[in-house]
Amino acid sequence: MKPPDDPNRSAAAPESLPATRERIIRAASLLMQRQGYDGTGIKQISQEAQATLGSVYHFFPGGKQELALAAISRGDQEFVEQLRAALYSDPDPARAIVVLCRSMADSLRLSDWLDGCPITTTALGTVGRLPDIQSAAADAFARWRGVVFDRLLQCGVRESDARDLAHTVISTLEGAELAAQVSRSSRPLEVAGIHLSRLIASYR
Repeated sequence: MKPPDDPNRSAAAPESLPATRERIIRAASLLMQRQGYDGTGIKQISQEAQATLGSVYHFFPGGKQELALAAISRGDQEFVEQLRAALYSDPDPARAIVVLCRSMADSLRLSDWLDGCPITTTALGTVGRLPDIQSAAADAFARWRGVVFDRLLQCGVRESDARDLAHTVISTLEGAELAAQVSRSSRPLEVAGIHLSRLIASYR
């Protein structure tokens, strides 16, 4: 879809370096993570990425919606890596979940409690309006549950229990992370880690 004419849009030839596209995705991901979909504009993304508007539309002709999908994909991949690193850091998934919660709390603290879930803030503002974004977010959550499910299964948890536990783990982490952001405290994630650990241990 061709974007509407923008009088502020640069007429210069779009940059073609892969690094430019990467900067644009990172900028969109960061801004939507902090401000939501509606609170983030293409012009702000281009400024944050230090790229021209022409470059943004060159790489993302679908505009902000296409950028949101790319940002969700990036956030999905990054959290999958964080999940796997934490869950495989210890042979016991009950102990590993505590490591994960501490890692999430540390990341939040380093961002001054600004950078929580890379997907939720973006997706929530599109509920009922942009099904492609909602679908991409749902797919990301399913992948995260899949990582937890696979690890629990490898550690001897029965399949049906592992599936239910994976739902519980991801839902609890999402809620605890939001509570930590609002309270500017690592306590919600620390408590979540302790109780998820006990829950997982009870199934092994």
